[in-house]
Amino acid sequence: MALSASAVAQVKSAVSTPSVSGRPVAQRSVNEWLQRMHDASRQRAYVGTFVVAGGGRLSSARIWHVCDGTQQMERVESLTGAPRSTFRRNDQVLTFLPESRVVLAEKRESLGLFPQLLQSTSAAIGQYYGARELGSERVAGFEADVLELRPTDRLRFGYRAWIEKNTGLTVKLQTLDSQGQVLEQAAFSELKFEAPVGMAQLEQMMGRTEGYRLEKPEMRKTTAEAQGWALKQSVPGFQPMSCYQRSVNGSPQSQEAQTLQWIFSDGLASVSLFIEPFVAERHGQPKNLAMGATHTLTRRLGAWWLTAVGEVPTETLVAFAQALERQK
Repeated sequence: MALSASAVAQVKSAVSTPSVSGRPVAQRSVNEWLQRMHDASRQRAYVGTFVVAGGGRLSSARIWHVCDGTQQMERVESLTGAPRSTFRRNDQVLTFLPESRVVLAEKRESLGLFPQLLQSTSAAIGQYYGARELGSERVAGFEADVLELRPTDRLRFGYRAWIEKNTGLTVKLQTLDSQGQVLEQAAFSELKFEAPVGMAQLEQMMGRTEGYRLEKPEMRKTTAEAQGWALKQSVPGFQPMSCYQRSVNGSPQSQEAQTLQWIFSDGLASVSLFIEPFVAERHGQPKNLAMGATHTLTRRLGAWWLTAVGEVPTETLVAFAQALERQK
C-alpha cells in the first residue's frame, strides 16, 4: 500500500529539530523518563498508524494495543511491502504471512517495535546516556515533551523522543549518529487512545489459523558458556540478556539448529550475535552493511561464521567480534 501524502509529510517533518533550546532535565532522571515511556507503551490502550523512515526507505504499519490488568495484547499490520500481521498475547506471538499461507509461532515478551524503546530497566543506563529537554511540539494532534538522549561514548547512538504529555507514550522517535544526524525515525501519523477495540476481539482474530500452515521455530534457552563461547572482554555498557539455540520445525538435525543467538543490551540499544558453522558456499566474504540505524557485520572465526546485528555503530559490532572467542 502506498503511503498517503499526509503520512509522507509527517515523516519529512520529523527530521526537523525542535526550535526550543535545550536545558537539563531537572524533574526526571534518564531512568525515570525511560520507565514512564516504557510503562505507557505497555499499559495504555491505543490504536494508530506509524511511519518508519531510514536508509532511503519508508514503511508504515497499523498497531492496536490493549491491556487488561497483567494481560497485554497487540496486533501490528504492515501497510507496505508483503502482507504481514503479527499478534502478541503476553509472550505468545503469531505472525500471519497470507501470501505463503504460513503462521509463525514464537515466544517473545516484546515485538521490539515502535513505540517501545526500553530494552531493560538497568539502573546503569544513566552512565551511558544523558538527557536534555528540548521543549514541546505537537505530533499527530497531541502535545509532546521533546527529550534528547545523548550517549557518553561512541559505542551507541543517540535518540530524540517526543513523549505525549498526559500518557507518556512515545509518539515520535529519532535515532541520531554522533553528528546529530537522523539515521532513522518513526512517528505516529494518526493515534487514538482508549480506542474501541477489545482483547476478546483481537484474540478471535489471532485464533483464525484455518488454511494456514503452522511453523514453530524453536529457540531453546541456553548459555554461551554451555555452547563454548565467551567474550575476552566486555563491551562497555552492554550486558548479556539471553542466549538461544535456534532450530526450525523442531528438527535438531537442521542447519539452523546449530545457530546460536547471544543477545546483549545497554538498556536502549541491543546487539545480537548469531554464530553458526562456516559453510563457504553459503557465507561468502565478510561484509559490513548499514540500513538506517541497523548495522550488520559478518566475518569468519575459524570454523565458525559470525553475524552481528544491532542498532549501534559499526565499531560496536567490531568490538564484539574482536572479543568473541571459542573456549572448546
